[in-house]
Amino acid sequence: MDLLKGYVQSDEELSDDDSTQAISLENCKSLAIPTDLTVAPEVATKSILKQIAIVDPRTKELTTNPTYEQLFQPEAGPSNPFKSENQKAQKNVLTGFDTLGYARNPTADKSHEFIGNKEAAIGNQGASLFESKKTGGEKRKRQANFDPSDIEGYTGPWAKYCDEKTIAKPDPELQKEMDEITRKRQANSRRFKRKQQQQQGDNAEESSVLHLKEAQDYQGRSFLVPPAFTGVNLRADAAPEKCFIPKKQIHVYKGHTKGVNCLQWFPKSAHLFLSCSMDTKIKLWEVYGKHQVVRTYSGHKLPVREVAFNNEGTEFLSASFDRYIKLWDTETGQVKQRFHTGHIPFCVKFHPDDDKNHMFLSGMQNKKIVQWDTRTGEIVQATEEYDRHLGAVNSITFFDKNRRFASTSDDKSIRIWEWEIPVDTKLIQNVGLHSIPTMNKSPNEKWVVGQSMDNRIVLFQLIDDKLRFAKKKAFRGHNSAGYACVTDFSPDMSYLISGDADGKLFIWDWRTHKIVARWKAHDSTCISARWHPKEKSKILTAGWDTYHISIYLNPCSKVQALNWSFSIVGLDSSMLSSRSLVPFRELSSAIGGSGMRVRGRFQNWRPPIYSAPHVYPLEMGPDFSYADGRPIYVTSRIQLEYKQDQLRLAKKIVHLLSEVNEMEAAHKQAESRRIVQAQELDALRPKSKGTRSIV
Repeated sequence: MDLLKGYVQSDEELSDDDSTQAISLENCKSLAIPTDLTVAPEVATKSILKQIAIVDPRTKELTTNPTYEQLFQPEAGPSNPFKSENQKAQKNVLTGFDTLGYARNPTADKSHEFIGNKEAAIGNQGASLFESKKTGGEKRKRQANFDPSDIEGYTGPWAKYCDEKTIAKPDPELQKEMDEITRKRQANSRRFKRKQQQQQGDNAEESSVLHLKEAQDYQGRSFLVPPAFTGVNLRADAAPEKCFIPKKQIHVYKGHTKGVNCLQWFPKSAHLFLSCSMDTKIKLWEVYGKHQVVRTYSGHKLPVREVAFNNEGTEFLSASFDRYIKLWDTETGQVKQRFHTGHIPFCVKFHPDDDKNHMFLSGMQNKKIVQWDTRTGEIVQATEEYDRHLGAVNSITFFDKNRRFASTSDDKSIRIWEWEIPVDTKLIQNVGLHSIPTMNKSPNEKWVVGQSMDNRIVLFQLIDDKLRFAKKKAFRGHNSAGYACVTDFSPDMSYLISGDADGKLFIWDWRTHKIVARWKAHDSTCISARWHPKEKSKILTAGWDTYHISIYLNPCSKVQALNWSFSIVGLDSSMLSSRSLVPFRELSSAIGGSGMRVRGRFQNWRPPIYSAPHVYPLEMGPDFSYADGRPIYVTSRIQLEYKQDQLRLAKKIVHLLSEVNEMEAAHKQAESRRIVQAQELDALRPKSKGTRSIV
């Protein structure tokens, strides 16, 4: 209190004359704020708020003794609205909540007493869910073989367990569900739909008609065997040295009722050719002899786009607008395989190598090239599809020893592929290059020509494994825009031929690129032109006009075959029916008594070439004539002696031909024995896994 007396409120309260006033207790009380001073406040001994312990539901150890309400309080934090009721429930294991059916008795004095399922507690040795328990998996024994000398049986640490089951069989209910799932998948698969369409009759009726009197000749040879006496060397390695331009139309093949799309020569010999038409028919024709149709193949519902032979000519492929590719047997006319992808095939091509001749490629409308195996009838899984084009694929051409092939498309590009590698190695797409619907390789395998849609034929040079576009070289002068007119070379590579949209046939000189000949071959589009690979001057053309196939020839470039046709009157029938030659004295006496007349024709005054392996002068004789076609009659002894010399020559030829026939029969027997031995060796040879024999 004494200190308060000397305390002043502020300097402002001082008087001007610095006079001081005495401060008393009464003055301080009057100035102070009235407040209550509590010296000993009341303190609460118990907390009104409730303390709640936070327990982590994932913990395995509790340091306190929480109550039931504390343990089963809801989890803190935002709730997930997408959780189900089972997911929101409390968990004591990772996958949910589990109970063992027993627990330790908390009221018992001894901790080994349990309540609930005591047998389970004894079996688990009283372990709870939170206590680790060995499953015994590490104690399983393996079928180990660590012997390094046993190469095939060595397992190492990867051996199977002794009690491991490699085959699991589901129960009947699960098997029924799996079968139902498999059935639904098969019903939605493309293969099942294709088979279902075939069963419902979506495929056309397949048939074949043989137009020959007999399928084999008197020696048992099929019509696929090339004839030996045609006046032309039909061996596989034979080719004419000099070719000429045809001057005359020699025959017209009639049989198709609509336009012809494609022509293909028979491989190696070209004594037959195949044609496909818009009338859904495929026909096999004779090149020599009577020029008649050999066999007709029917099996498509829509026009046939293209056909292709294999290397031996025993099989051929047909691609049709009905989305089917069919493999035919040339001799029997049966369909051996059917290929279907649901898209239209525009071209088909067998692999030229003999060991891969069972493979073929097909260019499809859906911008893909599909590789097929004729042995299985399925797409080759190693490559499946070549699908880099941006338009429909039109043609396929092999080169570089058949290790690569080039494909053309409507996208105005050419792509180079390696066999069984579905990634193109080169793209040819120049500014001035148009779409190329057809391509053809030259006989010397150094050039490839393509029919371009800008009324020209473009050239590509083959240099090893490269295909180089020759920009400055082209064949012009025809009108082919909008039509896939097929081009072809002469065997000596001196001429290039092609049809056009007006039905004309054009022949260019290969070196000068100039048109050397052209004429009206058809009234409508001349879609295909083929030069015979074994003859100097024979061209086959097909058009869309009157549905016929024409063949042209230069008469001076071919040695004409002489037809033996004696006309003998007054001879005994026993003499004529005999297969042996009659002595000429008996023939002279018969001629003198009956006044025989021999007539014939001589063409181009060339030596006779016999067109049959067996010539019997008494039944068939030499047919001679003048160059202008006038017949010759035997009216003098000089002519009769000339005929006698011809008969002697015929006798010698028959003798030589009999020897040739014997040698041919011996060779045929030896060949059949060799084939039988090879088949026996193949049967004894072990087959690798994963292969199967195809009949």
